[in-house]
Amino acid sequence: MEIQTTMNDGKAVMVLNGRFDFNAHRVFKDAYAPLLKEGALNTIEIDLSRVQYLDSSALGMLLMLRERATAVNKQIVLSRANGTITQILEIANFGKLFTIS
Repeated sequence: MEIQTTMNDGKAVMVLNGRFDFNAHRVFKDAYAPLLKEGALNTIEIDLSRVQYLDSSALGMLLMLRERATAVNKQIVLSRANGTITQILEIANFGKLFTIS
């Protein structure tokens, strides 16, 4: 998986591209870890528009990110998921834990 990150006006957008599964663990963590330390950021948006596959380990990684972000007063937003990814998020009740746009 590849991740492109942009920051603007207190918000970081991470665009994920490819398969979001256990093999992406290190890449994902390395991409978000510096954002959690960035004092000027209050929102981290995870753009899922280019994710072709998402499994239960990816859901776990998102939950871990949410927990760590909450600890440093940052909000996580999941955005632009395609139909299949949206269904997975709905089945997992992520709408109750995350802002999904």
